[in-house]
Order: sequence, then structure tokens, then C-alpha cells
Amino acid sequence: MADSSPTERLLVTAALPYANGPVHIGHLAGAYLPADLFVRYQRLRGRDVAFICGSDEMGVAILMRAIREDRDPQEIIDTYHPQIRDNFERFGMSFDYYGRTSSETHVETTQDFFRVLDEKDLFKLKTEEQLYDPEAEMFLADRFVVGTCPVCGYEEAYGDQCEQCGSSLSPTELERPQSTLTDASPELKETTHWYLPLGDLQPDLEAWINDHPEWKNNVLGQIQSWFDDGLKDRAITRDVPWGVPVPEDVAARHGLEAEGKVIYVWFDAPIGYISATKEWARQQGTPERWRDYWQDEETDLVHFIGKDNIVFHCIMFPAMLMQHGEYVLPENVPANEFLNLEGQKLSTSRGWAVWLHEYLDDFEDERHGPDLLRYALATTLPETGDADFSWEEFQRRVNGELANVFGNFVHRTLTFVHRYFDGTVPPLEAPSETDQAMLEAIREVPGTVGTAYEEYRTREAVFETMELARRGNKYLNETEPWHTHEDDPQACANTIHISLQVCAALSILFEPILPSAAAQLRDTLRLHPVRTSTPGADPDDAFGWEDAARPLLSPGHPLGEPEPLFEKIDDERIEAQIEKLRERARSQSSEPASSDQMPDDLKDPISFDDFTDLDLRAGTVTAAEPVPDADKLLRLEVDIGLEERQMLAGVAEQMDPDDLIGLDVVVVANMESKEMFGFESQGMVLMAEEPDGTFVPVTTDAEEGSIVR
Repeated sequence: MADSSPTERLLVTAALPYANGPVHIGHLAGAYLPADLFVRYQRLRGRDVAFICGSDEMGVAILMRAIREDRDPQEIIDTYHPQIRDNFERFGMSFDYYGRTSSETHVETTQDFFRVLDEKDLFKLKTEEQLYDPEAEMFLADRFVVGTCPVCGYEEAYGDQCEQCGSSLSPTELERPQSTLTDASPELKETTHWYLPLGDLQPDLEAWINDHPEWKNNVLGQIQSWFDDGLKDRAITRDVPWGVPVPEDVAARHGLEAEGKVIYVWFDAPIGYISATKEWARQQGTPERWRDYWQDEETDLVHFIGKDNIVFHCIMFPAMLMQHGEYVLPENVPANEFLNLEGQKLSTSRGWAVWLHEYLDDFEDERHGPDLLRYALATTLPETGDADFSWEEFQRRVNGELANVFGNFVHRTLTFVHRYFDGTVPPLEAPSETDQAMLEAIREVPGTVGTAYEEYRTREAVFETMELARRGNKYLNETEPWHTHEDDPQACANTIHISLQVCAALSILFEPILPSAAAQLRDTLRLHPVRTSTPGADPDDAFGWEDAARPLLSPGHPLGEPEPLFEKIDDERIEAQIEKLRERARSQSSEPASSDQMPDDLKDPISFDDFTDLDLRAGTVTAAEPVPDADKLLRLEVDIGLEERQMLAGVAEQMDPDDLIGLDVVVVANMESKEMFGFESQGMVLMAEEPDGTFVPVTTDAEEGSIVR
């Protein structure tokens, strides 16, 4: 097992968002907010932290959007990169540097990395036939091809995956393929590409992963699934007109032409962390400092990502770093699961999303508006399984916890001290057992919260922080200073003194979660600023995390006038957000708005013999789980009476695996087996598609194995 003791230097990255659209709350809960809370805590601890992110600008998705909108890809990324960057800043993300993968530094860094691995003869070159559009005069990437799915017959399947049944495909498997660029029928044409031989590297990767049993179970489970299936060679170049060009000298070394060939985005994107760190170091006036964070074993590297990026950050990028030989490997990759919205899968195509920029605009007039969303999301992070965000829960968190618990405790304490103690901290003398217990809580909570942050249990850290505010409220109620100020003035003074110390501790402990509100509270308490761990930026008396465990306010210390930290969100505002969400979903849906209107386009008739060829059986789902690296697939085990079958169903975005277990379903038992994402699907579970596009299993009361006619 690796030494788990932290080094002084820490490099934290957050997954690079695609610069082809705005950021939504699913992105925030998956990778960005957890990373920011972790980094702000580590800075308070005094660690040397570099927090790096940037826009991923070289993917096929960007090229597709550019073609669809008849725009240049550069215009697309120049539109969304600054929007993403600026909204992250408005939300309170404390990146040390936010770069972009279209920069010259990134192109040079990626090409140099590619060149080093090629000179080590790591890559395999393969010449294969791929689909080519003769009218567009270009090879077609997966998403530039549509055709009929060979598994389910869906006529608009993409070259990498069928959206109807979830089958993993290659473009050459499609029946009647068609180019999305020109509608031309593509032809097969030979082309040569570089491949990373992951299978050859699997033993080294397994040994490294086995050295990290402390990683999250969801991460280790997905990695193990890939190992169990056996890693395969992975293409790292493409024939598309957008991306980091393959270096001419590398191509010439193999007698090839580099023109038209680019480095595939999954290879170049994580290198964006390195290139952005280089740009940050240069910006600081220390251009070689990036090496301290990437090439010094005294650095801990931590990647914050969503679960759809696990394979890239835990297998592919580490394989690249290992083979290069000059870089540190990740110390941890605390990937989160997915965030649902109002009980449904978040879907940008259906308009079922809460966009960050819209939230910031809509709640701009709210006191500490970004903090409200930070807190609500922090309490709902999908750390061990998919979680759900709802506007009503958002309102409950803001009103019931931020306003009623934290804000109310602070305001009551400060109002009382101004009313009865002239706005100064009263002395503490002969504290009671109740007083001592509250002081002990102040001493203990920073350690408890800190441990949760260190172990990537962020929701627990947030809960324990708010719990100190709850205890403060309870302490205030139990000691009743509004009664003791007349008959026992010293007991009253003790209560207010200790309550103020709780407020001071909370002003530090809430800094990672509520940076704006915490700063207001420190300002009201006339406290020093907190530590940022920026060289030369922190005053000598800046407070750190450890200071939250001790009394920070001396008797006689003057305090500012109290102002409410938070205001309650009214019902009308929440109802407006819910209606906005529903209206957009209706307007972007291709289905009729009326829920009882069914499609009226029936398929062509089939003969009775065709129908009787289907072997439909009743079965019971005995197990269900997500398929690694497949957003839409669930792996089911179905007992059909005669035997138990493994089947894949493309409903992962709409159904929780636990909801399927125990269902009595109807399956096509004689469907030809099909391998998808390394799993063999031995049949198909029948689903009914509702007008809104959701799938519902066809169920039956018949015994397992019964024939359905």
C-alpha cells in the first residue's frame, strides 16, 4: 500500500469541460464544487496548492457543433471558453489557473509528449479500412456516421453507439451508413493510425492500482471491470480537420504524411493539465516551477472528475505518464456519480438542466447568491451513488439551514452583544459544565471536519460544519442569556463570549463552502483574513484551519454591527424556477406536449410467421448494475426459468438499477447475442416508450420461462 501521508505540495485538477456549451449543476456536483471545497480546505491548512483547470477545445463534439451551425470551430470555442471561465469565477471557483487546449503551449506540450512516447517505440501503427466521405473528402469520425443499428434496427444510430438500445458500435458495423456531413454513402478507405497498447501495459497498471486500496469503491470497481475484460489497443490519432496535429517529424519517422491527422482528444485533453500548469508558472514569473508539481515525487496529484471520466484518468492517462517516465502519478481520483434533477436524469438535449449562468443571473440580487447553490449542492453531492437536486430541497436547505440555523445563530449572538455589552466581547469567568462542553466542541470539530475532507467525504464535512452551528443554537437556547443577563450577569457574559467564539470558528470552517458569507462574518467579527497559501500574499496574522479550534476573540474586542447573513427564498421564486425548467423541457422536446397523445406512425406489417419466430419469455430480473464507461447501459441478470441470462438494457439514464431488481419482465430469448462494452447481451428486455421518451419495462405476472404469445 502506498504511503498515505500527505506531502506539503498538492496539485489538484478538475475535469476539463467541453467548450461547446455552458456548464450546468450536474457538472458542478460531479467535479468542480468538490474540488473547490477540497482546495480551499487545503489552503487553510497551509499546503502549497496549485488548482488547475481549463476548457477542452479539441473534441469531435466541438467540430460537430461547428459543422451543424455552419461556423468555424475556433468561433465555437471562443464563444464558450470565456463564458465558462467567467461563470466559474462568479460561482466562487478558486482556480489558480484556467487555461484552454487551443493554446500554443498546449499544442507544443501535447506534441512533445506524443514525440517522446513515439521515440520509445511505445505505439503500434495499424493500417485499417475506415469510412470515408468522397464528397467531403475526409474520413468520418464515429459521430459523423449514422445508419441502421445491427442490433435493434434503429435507423439513426451513430457510429459509436445506438441511442435506442445502447449498443456499442463501430462505424463499419452500421447497415446502410450515411455521412452526416453530406448525406453521401461513405466508402471504405485505408488509413494508418497510432495506437496505445493498453493491453501490454495492463500488468503495470494493475500493480499501481493495487497499491491504492483506499480509493473510492465506485472508482476501483469500474477500473477492475476494465481489467477483467482485458485492456485493448486504443487509437490515439484521427483523420479529422480539428485537433492537435500529429507532428510532421513523427509521421516522417514512419514514412507517413502528417497532413490531416490529429491527436485524439482523449490523449490530448489530460495533457491540458500539464500545459495549463506551465502557463500558470509562466504567469507567476517562475516558468520552470511547473516541474515541481508534475515531476517531483514530493507532490500529491489529485484528479476530481465525474464517473464517466474514470477510465481516462485511472487507466489511459496514468499509462501515458508511466511510459513517459518523468511525471508523478495520481495519488487519488475521487470520482463522483451523476446528479439527477427533480427525480429525472439530467438531459441537456431535452432542456432538463439548470444552467450555472442562468442561476447566477436569476439569483444575482440574493444575498450571497452563489453560496446558496454551493451549499445546496454540497449537501447533495453524488459521492457514492447518483443523487437528486430539486428546487424544493434547495429552498429547504437555504431557509431551514443557512437562514434558520447558521444565520439565525450568528444574528442572535451579535444582536445580543450590541444590546447588552456595547458591541464588545464580554469576559469569560468560571465557565459551567455546559460552557466547557461547548468549548470542547469548538476544539474537536475542526479535526472531525478536516478528516472528512482529507478522506473525500465532502458531504460529511459539510454536515459536521453545520452541526456546530446547530449546537451553538442549542447552547444559546439552553443557557438563556435573555434571562440570565439580569439575575446572573456573568453567566450571561459567558454564554455570549462562547457563542462569539463559535461564530469565529464557523467563519473559518465555512470558508470552503460559503466563501462570501464567511468573509462577511469575519469582517463583522473584525477578524484577520484567512490563509490563501499564495506565496507573498498572506499576512503573518492570517488565520488557518487550525485556528478554528481555539478562541479567537479576546475580551473587549470590538465587533461590527450585525447584518443578516442570509435571506429566505420565497415560494414564488422556487415555483418560477420549476416552471422555467418544465417550459424549456416542453419547448425542446420533439414529442407532443400532451402526455396522452401517442405516436400514430406504425411500422410496416409483418407476417404471422415472422411474429412466431420470436421466442418471448417471462423472466425475473435478479441483478442490475451500470456498465462501466457506458452512460446508457445497465447489465441485467434475468432468470428465464430454463437458465439465467445476462442482458444489456439502454435505460441507465432513466432507471435506477435497484428499481429493476425483482421485476417480472418479458424478454426476447432467441435474439442473437451481441457484445457491447465487453459484455455479452444474451437477449433483450422489452420496453415501452412513453410520449416523453422515457422507457418502462413490459411486465408480466407469469412464471419464469412462460412463453409469451
